[in-house]
Amino acid sequence: MQCSWKAVLLLALASIAIQYTAIRTFTAKSFHSCPIANPVNCSLSQDADAADRLCDESPTFAYNLSRKTHILILATTRSGSSFVGQLFNQHFDVFYLFEPLYHVQYTLIPKLTQSKSTTDRRVMLGASRDLLRSLYDCDLYFLENYIKPQPVNHTTDRLFRRGASKALCSPPVCESLGAVDLHLEEGDCVKKCGTLNLTLATESCREHGHVAIKTVRVPEVSDLRALVEDPRLNLKVIQLVRDPRGILASRSETFRDTYRLWRIWDGTGRKPYNLDVTQLTTVCEDFWNSVSTGLNRPPWLKGKYMLVRYEDLARNPMKKTEEIYDFLGIPMDSNVERWIQNNTRGDRSSSKHKYGTVRNSAATAEKWRFRLSYEIVAFTQRACQQVLAQLGYRTASSEEELKNLSVSLVEDRDFLPFS
Repeated sequence: MQCSWKAVLLLALASIAIQYTAIRTFTAKSFHSCPIANPVNCSLSQDADAADRLCDESPTFAYNLSRKTHILILATTRSGSSFVGQLFNQHFDVFYLFEPLYHVQYTLIPKLTQSKSTTDRRVMLGASRDLLRSLYDCDLYFLENYIKPQPVNHTTDRLFRRGASKALCSPPVCESLGAVDLHLEEGDCVKKCGTLNLTLATESCREHGHVAIKTVRVPEVSDLRALVEDPRLNLKVIQLVRDPRGILASRSETFRDTYRLWRIWDGTGRKPYNLDVTQLTTVCEDFWNSVSTGLNRPPWLKGKYMLVRYEDLARNPMKKTEEIYDFLGIPMDSNVERWIQNNTRGDRSSSKHKYGTVRNSAATAEKWRFRLSYEIVAFTQRACQQVLAQLGYRTASSEEELKNLSVSLVEDRDFLPFS
């Protein structure tokens, strides 16, 4: 019988689909087939259902048997994410990376700013997911695709905020440190450690029990679904949110040029006609969409998602941090406790730069009430009404109520992890 070219093509496509399905099915089963720490103990002859408990002795399978927990802090700029990152950076068994997606953003979209469209912001998501997957697998060489100029012999001095990662400023990554240098300030790390050797960094990553990454460059938790569902990763997402009024106040002070028109409105009482309101509304839309996904408890997020309000963490940092570590299933060590005690009771002079984490955390969370004019607060409340209600933030109906220290603008609400 003579087959037409269309029939041949259909048969070929069907064959490919069958093979792909078989590979996916085998892969999914293999990740859960042998819960014992030693694959040698799993024998095909032990059970009638042995075919469903195949033992793969490859490095990937052995890696998954360790159940290393991967942590992603999902946040937005000026929401307290640097503070939350330190809660993991200080843990002796956590390898922490500060904003590695910075390099993806500024390679693919060098002119991207907070005021750009949602479409522009999402251009880099595919590349970001690939990089995150590689970093969680301790393949730091993958970063070389985005660091400019490209590293030579796997060494670079251009890794963004390297000093914010304790693991990258400690032996064996930093070989020149002595015992007196074990607690380096961020700015001293590069001076004392020199260029970063990505081979040593990769080895350090593999020696740690867990990997934590902070990013403000992923808009919503749904953008991470492919990673959350990847059985190799055991990824857990901590979504950090903050009152949009507090975010706006912090950004206006930190990014003075970008938020110049907001500052003019705040200072003169006159709203500029060309004010870019997307600098505010984009934050609220991303929060609403992402939190709605998390609180709707889809099956793919079960046991993988925890919502944390910055204000709750700032008011009771030890208790909330214990809840976070309990969600992750990781013991909270004394280094983290000590850091919290030393870094949440500071005064105004405690923080050396705009990204500092030493401060009076409770006072910082409420400071926006005295920075923003009531006109801007009222505008923000109208623009972000949905998400303010969703997250339990109270609104102020007058300037007097706004400034009243005895009035808490945050309702008590428990966002229990979806287990």
